[in-house]
Amino acid sequence: MNFIKKIFSPITATLSYIQNHFKAMLFILILFLIFAPSSEEDLTPTNLMQINLIGPVLDVTEVLEKIDKAGDNINVKGVLINIDSPGGAVSPSIELAYAIKRLKTKKPVVVYASGTIASGSYYASIWADEIMANPGSMVGSIGVIMQGADMSELMNKIGIKTQSVQAGKYKKVGTSDRPWKNYEVNELNKVIQGTYDMFTRDVAQARGLDYKRRDLYANAHIFTAAQAKKIGLIDSIGVKYDAKEKVKQLSGVITPRWNKENKFDKLMKKLSATTAVALHTYFPSIVLK
Repeated sequence: MNFIKKIFSPITATLSYIQNHFKAMLFILILFLIFAPSSEEDLTPTNLMQINLIGPVLDVTEVLEKIDKAGDNINVKGVLINIDSPGGAVSPSIELAYAIKRLKTKKPVVVYASGTIASGSYYASIWADEIMANPGSMVGSIGVIMQGADMSELMNKIGIKTQSVQAGKYKKVGTSDRPWKNYEVNELNKVIQGTYDMFTRDVAQARGLDYKRRDLYANAHIFTAAQAKKIGLIDSIGVKYDAKEKVKQLSGVITPRWNKENKFDKLMKKLSATTAVALHTYFPSIVLK
């Protein structure tokens, strides 16, 4: 009997291990099926890269990382930035603009407006080698806004009062528990106007436009793709196929191999965008709009 047990002990030990670690092994198998290359093409290095900027420009950490990695990757010969965004916060928009400006010194960059390219997302695009827009896209809205709700009447009705201790005349600028005073509005206007001047000056410099005539292309005007091309905000009109062909042409690539985004990354991106929008709704700030 003991002899038989010794003979079958490797088999029983294996079965026991599988039974005790079934969940862990199943999890590893699922990960392998998700991330394992599905064909020989997946093992071939990418030579053209598409990076998406979709939704409000708020947390752009992931997009910045992709831009910098594309710049450092010697296999990547050209980059397409696909944008469908209404704009967003000032600082992230500028971060993107300067990241694309750095990338442009290393390899060709084409921005493609697949939907809306406005305000902060347009700011992000200005230093690309070419900006191409879908014929049905909306372009422009070069302006700056800061807004907040006056909740004083609601607070009075439900019996809520705020209290604070602050040092500095302008420390409560922008609070929502009372109407803004004239000097506070003037203080905010100073910041908004300064940001608008910076925005329009960069647009004029990057796009070769006349800063003194900024009311024609800025001033929060919204344009169709054809109108935007006429005044110089974009370079060409086309669909994504045309944008990809433009990247291929500028990079000199004969056989394009574009990167592919897996389903897990897409899911996490949607969750992150939803969270960012919710946070921005409850904590407003100065935005390009």
